[in-house]
Amino acid sequence: MIETLINPADSAERRAEKLLTIAEALMRRVEQATDDSGAAYAQFQRAALLEDQVRERTQDLGRALDLLNDSNARLAEATREAETARQNLSNAIETVQEGFALFDREDQLVMCNSRFAMHMPDVHAQLRPGLGFSDYVAMVSRSPHLALEGESSADWSQGRMRRHKDRHVIFNVRLGGDHWVQVSEHRTADGGTVILQTDVTDIILAERHERGKLLDDQARVIRATLDHINQGVGIFDADARLVGWNGRLGSLLSLPMGRLRIGASFEAVFARLPMQFEGMTQAALTGWVAGVVRAPLEFAVRRGEELILDVFAQGMPDGGFVLSFTDVTAERAALQALSRANETLEARVMDRTLELEDALAHAERANASRSRFVAAASHDLLQPLSAAKLFISSIAGEGLDPGAQVALEKAQNALMSVEGLLGALLDISKLESGKAAVSVGAVSLGRLLKTLAEEFAPMAAAKGLRLTVVPCSATVESDPAYLRRILQNLIGNAIRYTSQGRVLVGARRRGGVVRLEVRDTGPGIPEDAQNDIFKEFHRLNARASASEGMGLGLAIVERACALLGHPLGLTSEVGRGTCFMVQLPLSEAGLPVQVVTPERRRGPVAADKIAFLVENDAELRRALGLFLEKWGMTVLEAASGEEAVALIDEIGILPDIFIVDHQLGDGMTGVEALAALRAAHGPVPSRLITADRGGALQDLAARAGIDILYKPIDPRALEAVVAHLSDPTT
Repeated sequence: MIETLINPADSAERRAEKLLTIAEALMRRVEQATDDSGAAYAQFQRAALLEDQVRERTQDLGRALDLLNDSNARLAEATREAETARQNLSNAIETVQEGFALFDREDQLVMCNSRFAMHMPDVHAQLRPGLGFSDYVAMVSRSPHLALEGESSADWSQGRMRRHKDRHVIFNVRLGGDHWVQVSEHRTADGGTVILQTDVTDIILAERHERGKLLDDQARVIRATLDHINQGVGIFDADARLVGWNGRLGSLLSLPMGRLRIGASFEAVFARLPMQFEGMTQAALTGWVAGVVRAPLEFAVRRGEELILDVFAQGMPDGGFVLSFTDVTAERAALQALSRANETLEARVMDRTLELEDALAHAERANASRSRFVAAASHDLLQPLSAAKLFISSIAGEGLDPGAQVALEKAQNALMSVEGLLGALLDISKLESGKAAVSVGAVSLGRLLKTLAEEFAPMAAAKGLRLTVVPCSATVESDPAYLRRILQNLIGNAIRYTSQGRVLVGARRRGGVVRLEVRDTGPGIPEDAQNDIFKEFHRLNARASASEGMGLGLAIVERACALLGHPLGLTSEVGRGTCFMVQLPLSEAGLPVQVVTPERRRGPVAADKIAFLVENDAELRRALGLFLEKWGMTVLEAASGEEAVALIDEIGILPDIFIVDHQLGDGMTGVEALAALRAAHGPVPSRLITADRGGALQDLAARAGIDILYKPIDPRALEAVVAHLSDPTT
């Protein structure tokens, strides 16, 4: 075959020479042939045709060779450029100060510089292109230059391969000779891996030096702190060995210098110390030291007879613990002294308390004695006062000449003043002792204000004042007697201290309350004196007297308002007047309490009626007798309850009414006498007379069904009782 004769590697001249040789051989063969039919000529034609084909092929081959030569030239140029680039890259990575290595996506080493793994000569010598990354890691893990810190080479190799899976990794590797290399591993865009190795030994050593300096500084600070605190401190590691202490520890525990040394065991430091534990035992402390979990401990120890130390033991995060000892001898002594002082103080307080209790009891007895004295004195005074009023009332209207009638009226006014003073004293006594009895109910202000207007109109007119009482239809919750007394005192004071102008009494509704106001155009009360006016026997710019007033009215008002829970207010302007205000709650009840003032009757109203007087005071008994006889009654008298019971049994006549004093001396009381009479003769009309306005007697009389007439006896009230006997409908 022609293809076997022509070698494409031959030069063009060689190929032309071979073609000429072939042509000559073909011509000779044609000339030698003896084919008469023209075979030779045909062979010649085929040879000529073959030559043309050979020529064309030769030309094609020439062109192909030209292309091949051009390609080879370009390939050679590219190879030279690639080699140049490779050399340039190699030179470039060689200039990098860090160790550099490039692994392809198949984790095979492509290239590295001379600094890569330079601290591991055994590994560096085996770095060849095509080395697998796992083989490289295995060589590093087995290298004697790698400092394995507590792990095997296999463990290190597995950990390194795990890190290789991350796209970016930075870590430090410790080598022999205290060298440190920082490894930075990063993935390339085509999946390869670039590794940089940087020698960071100087940085690590510098950091270690600075850390050491810092630790030294901290240690010095800690040492200085420990040496300057007042507590003794011992620091032990996880094996209960001494690693730190201060001088105060040795002085407090009197430890010899040989015991306090680094590494000394807990037992060696504290063995055979003469200490007495409080709240702890030696065995329990030893068990705590040997334990894994150490809860904080607090206890005390004694050294000798005087030194007392508070001990605090605390575990630390690294398994060690700290013991601190504090001298509390002075504090304990102070506490003991304080305890003794407290005991002494408590004894003194107890003594003072007993003294105060005795003084309080004495004061209470004195107050009770005063109350009893006031009550008894008032009773003793009210007895003759009642008799005097009854005597005067019995002779009034008996055809006396005008001069005697005027004298009689003055005497009666004087007795009324004394009666008012005694009533005020009794009120003050009851309000101060807290024994005042109140009966709160619905009170009609309209009826009460109308009565007060009629009562004080003459007094205001006598001074030339205009008294205005504004009508009011409200019903309030209060005690009718005390409310009347409050308003009486306020209106009386306003009229007494006002020289010209007017006195206005009115009520204002505000929500669920009514505010009663008493206004005057008097001189006013200075602000610094407004608290003093409520004191007993205090009158502003005047002296207390029976005729002008004893200064008890406002004291009674204040105490009565406090007792009833009625807020009391005051506004005043010097030179323009004063306004007192009392606030009362509105009543939801339908019917107000009515205070009936009996109408004065004249002439005999109870003819043929029998009254039985039981009174141990002869003068009062005589005055009452004259008063009742004036109305046509027959009067029987007895000085005691026992005498009355005996007299009724003797005469066998039951009177129409019993009028019995409650305080009859040493025998029966009035309530007991009436109870005995009722037990013997059944229910009979009766009245109990007394000066005792206490709640106990009121309750006792109410349970017995007995009505009370209070001393000094009002003739009109007594007349109303007698009138009721003649006409029960009145």
